[in-house]
Amino acid sequence: MTTSEVAKVMDTIMSIPGMNETVKMDFRISRKNALLLHSIIERGMDVKEGGDVPGLLENIPQETLQELRTFSEDCLQKAGLTELKDKLKSLGRK
Repeated sequence: MTTSEVAKVMDTIMSIPGMNETVKMDFRISRKNALLLHSIIERGMDVKEGGDVPGLLENIPQETLQELRTFSEDCLQKAGLTELKDKLKSLGRK
């Protein structure tokens, strides 16, 4: 599929009735997976902000991206890994 076709499919899926409804999810993940999930979401946001965006991400509204960031940060906070993430990030800058 071309990039524009992928974008059209994603736009169609996102506009299905009920897709904006909030759902409650009760799940358990390991701290390792919480840290990995945060890293994956953060890396995806960096790609979007850098301008080199795969077709899937280019049409995602900013408010949806902010919800993903918030979810990611909540996962880290609940796992008690916020400070560790900050220290790891500072190591990567050196």
